[in-house]
Amino acid sequence: MSLFKARDWWSTILGEKEEFDQGCLCVADVDNSGSGQDKIIVGSYMGYLRIFNPHPVKPGDGVQPEDLLLEVQLREPILQVEVGKFVSGTEGLHLAVLHCRKLCVYAVSGTLGNVEHGNQYQIKLMYEHNLQRTACNMTYGPFGGVKGRDLICIQSMDGMLMLFEQESYAFGRFLPGFLLPGPLTYSSRTDSFITVSSCRQVESYKYQVLAFATDADERQETEQQKLSSGKRLAVDWVLNIGEQALDICVVSFNQAVSSVFVLGERNFFCLKDNGQIRFMKKLDYSPSCFIPYCSVKEGTINTLVGNHNKILNVYQDVTLKWATQLPHVPVSVKVANLQNLKGVIVTLSDNGHLQCSYLGTDPSLFQAPRVDSREINYEEFDAEMKELQKIIKEATKTQDILPKSEKYRDLIVTAEVSPDLDAESQAIDSEVKAEAIPSVTVKITIQSRVTAQKPNLAVCVQAPLAVTCDQFVFDYLEPDSSETVVLSVFLKGNCSPSELEGSCMVSYNTPTELNPEGIPKVAQCNFRLPLRLICFPAQPSKAANHKLTIDTNKPPISFLTIFPDFVDPSEDDQANVLGFQFLTGSKTTLLASKTSQRYRIQSEQLEDLWLITKELTLRLEEHFKKQNCKDFACTFSGSIPLQEYFELIDRHFELRLSAEKFQELLSERAVQFRAIERRLLTRFKDKTPAPLQHLDTLLEGTFREVIALADAAEENQANMFQAFTKLKSATHLVIMLISLWQKLSTDQVAILEATFLPLAEDTQELGWEETVDAAISYLLRTCLSKSSKEQALTLSSQLCMPKDTSRLKKNITLFCDRLAKGGRLSLSTDLTTQQAAVMTGGCTTIPESDLEERTVIPGSTATFPSHGQIAKQKSKP
Repeated sequence: MSLFKARDWWSTILGEKEEFDQGCLCVADVDNSGSGQDKIIVGSYMGYLRIFNPHPVKPGDGVQPEDLLLEVQLREPILQVEVGKFVSGTEGLHLAVLHCRKLCVYAVSGTLGNVEHGNQYQIKLMYEHNLQRTACNMTYGPFGGVKGRDLICIQSMDGMLMLFEQESYAFGRFLPGFLLPGPLTYSSRTDSFITVSSCRQVESYKYQVLAFATDADERQETEQQKLSSGKRLAVDWVLNIGEQALDICVVSFNQAVSSVFVLGERNFFCLKDNGQIRFMKKLDYSPSCFIPYCSVKEGTINTLVGNHNKILNVYQDVTLKWATQLPHVPVSVKVANLQNLKGVIVTLSDNGHLQCSYLGTDPSLFQAPRVDSREINYEEFDAEMKELQKIIKEATKTQDILPKSEKYRDLIVTAEVSPDLDAESQAIDSEVKAEAIPSVTVKITIQSRVTAQKPNLAVCVQAPLAVTCDQFVFDYLEPDSSETVVLSVFLKGNCSPSELEGSCMVSYNTPTELNPEGIPKVAQCNFRLPLRLICFPAQPSKAANHKLTIDTNKPPISFLTIFPDFVDPSEDDQANVLGFQFLTGSKTTLLASKTSQRYRIQSEQLEDLWLITKELTLRLEEHFKKQNCKDFACTFSGSIPLQEYFELIDRHFELRLSAEKFQELLSERAVQFRAIERRLLTRFKDKTPAPLQHLDTLLEGTFREVIALADAAEENQANMFQAFTKLKSATHLVIMLISLWQKLSTDQVAILEATFLPLAEDTQELGWEETVDAAISYLLRTCLSKSSKEQALTLSSQLCMPKDTSRLKKNITLFCDRLAKGGRLSLSTDLTTQQAAVMTGGCTTIPESDLEERTVIPGSTATFPSHGQIAKQKSKP
C-alpha cells in the first residue's frame, strides 16, 4: 500500500443510487451524551437521514449493524444538516434539517437497551418553519451577540435572507444586485454574514444593518415607499476574487487570529475580518471541498482541500504538508473525534461513499522468507544470455516502422469499376451546368478470412467528385464470408477534378484470447475512374493557347486502338486527331504525328492538359505492356510552362488574400453589430424612455453589411476551392513534365510530389504557397545546394502566409535550373551521399551562374531555356 494513500479506519456505502452534496454531512455530539464523542449525521437528496457512531474492531473494518444509530426517511430532499442550540429554554444540541420549502429542528435522544440489541435512538420534531421561498443553504450562530442559543439564517434561491429566532420568524432581507445564490457563513467575531455574489465578490453584511434595513415583505410597494419605510441594505466590505466560490468558512482558534477562508475554483483565499487578504494559494487542480482545522504550530491554520483527482491535500497556511489518495471524489470533508481517536477525517462522495480515515502508515509485519542457497551455474547463465541477445538482435535488425505485410491478409477489400457509364445517372445535387451528368458504378467487395468485428467501410474520392454513399457500417463478418456494396461516383462541383482516382478503406477488429474486444486493423484499396465520367467526345479544335508535345520511342498508335471509348470506328479521320469536351465546358484536342513518334495535347487552359496527358501515357503503357514491349518510354523535350503555372499560383494567392480581407471586415462589422446591440439593450432597459437616435437604422444597416460580407466570403471560398483544384491539376502536369524531362526515378518522382503537393486541402492557417516554398527551400539547401554556405543556412521553423508569391516563383525557377544543371533529388542527410547524387554520370559541380545561363545536360540533347524564354518556345509535332 502506498505511503500517500489514506488509511481506511471505517467506511460504508449509503443506500442505492442516492445523491449527496456539500451540506449533507455534519459531525457533532448530537445526542448530548457528554462523552465528547462525535456522531456522523448524513442527509441525502432522497430524503434519508442517517446517524452513525463507528466502532470498528480494527482499522479497515466495514460497517456493523450497531454502528447505525438511526435511519429515517423524511418526505422531502435534505439540502443541509446542522447541529446547534436551536431550541429555547435549553442549551442542549439539536439537529436542524433544511428542506426545499421547510426547516425542521429535531431532538435526538437514546434509550438504554435491555437486551443484546443495544441502545435505541429516535428523533422528535421540536418545531418546523414552512418557507415561502425555495431554500438554497443556511448558516447559524449567535446573531446579534445573544448568549446560550443559536439563530438560523436561510438563503433562498432568489437572494432573500430569512432569519429565524428559534421557534419564531424574525425578518427577511433581499441581497442587493442578486443573481445566483452562493455559499453563506456567519462570523461571530464581527457579527456579520459573509457570502460570494454572482459578481465574484466576497461581500460582508452586518447583522445590525440587516435588522434595520427595508423589510423584504414590502417589495410589492413602489420604489419610493420602499425607500421611505427603512434604510437600504448596505454592504460592510467587498473583495473581488475574480472567480466563483465553492465554500466559505470562518475560523477562530485560540493561538490564531480570526480568519475567513474562501475556496475558489482555482485559488484558495484567507481573509482578515475587514476583508483584507492575509494570504492566497493558487491551486493547480480543480478543488471539490475544504475545511480549516487547528494547527499545532502557533499562528498558523491547517486546511484540508479535496479535489476531483481523488486527492486530499493538507496545507499549513500556504505550504503543502501532505497529500493523500482517497478512493473517491469528496464533496464534503469534516474532522471528528470518534472512539477516543482525535482528528479522524470524515469524507463523503456524491454517490454515498462515507469513509473515516487517518494519515500515516501501518507497521509492516511481513518478513521475507530465507532463500535456499544454491550453487550458481555460470555456464547455463552464459548460454541463456547468448540466446536472449540473439533474440534481441533479430528483433532490432529491421528498422521498419510499419510491420511487414502478411502473406495472407485477414481481410481483403477490392473495388471493381464498371466499364460502362450508368444507363440512368445517379448524380444528385450536382452544380455542373450540363445537359447530362454521367455516373459510374463501383462495386466494392469485402472478403474476410477471420472473424471481423464492427467493420466500417469508407469510400473517398477527391472533390469535386462525389459518391452517392461514402460510409457503410456492418455488424459482424463471419470467417470466409464476404459483403458487397454498390455505389455511384459522379461530378458534383463545377470544375474538373485533379485526379480520377478513389480509395476505399475498411477498419475492423480481430478478437484474440487476450483481447476479446479485438485488435484494430485496416485494409484498403484504390480504384481508377474512367475518363468518360468528366468529358465526352467532341470536334477537335485547332485554336489553342497551351500546347504540349510528348515524345516516344515507338511509332504512333491509332486512337482507334487506345481510345476506343471516345472514337467512332466508322470515322477514319479520328485515328490521328481526337477532341475531348469537359462537362465544365472547356475543350482539349489530342493529335498524333504521322511522320514522327510524337503526340500533341492542346487546350485553352493549362490545367485541362493534365488529365488528357496522364490518360494518354497510361493507355500507351498498357498497350505496349500487352504486346510484351518492355523498352517503351515517354520523354519531354519542350519548355516547362512555368509562366502559365505562375499565373495560376497568383490567382490562388489573390483569393487567399481576399479571404483574409473578408475575415477582417466580418470581424469589424460583427464587433460593430454587438456594440449597437448593447446600446439598444441599454436604452430598452432604461425605465425613462429616451430616443433611439437612429440606432435601429444603424443596426439594420450593419446587419445587411454582415450578410453581404458573409455571402461574398462564401463566394470567394468557392472560387478559392476551384482555383486550388486547377492549381493541383497544373502542379500534377508540371511534375509529370519534369519527370519526363529529367527521366527521374520512382523515388525521385515521389520526392517531387511530396514537395509540390503536400496538402490535400488548402486552409487560411496553412496554405499551399508557404508549405511548398518551405519544401523547395529545404531541397535547395540540401541535395540541390551549390556550396556549403547554402547548407549552413537555417530555415524558419514557423510557416506563415507570405506577403506575395515572388519568393516562391523565384525558388521554383531556381529549382528547375538546378535540375537542368545535373542536380538530383535525394532525402539523404549525408553530405557525401548528396554530392555523389548531384554528380552522377560524371557531371561536374554546378557552376556559380545566373538563372539566365543556358546549360546542356551531358549525354542529352535537351536544353533548359532561360526564364524569359519559357513562355515563348513551342514544340511542333
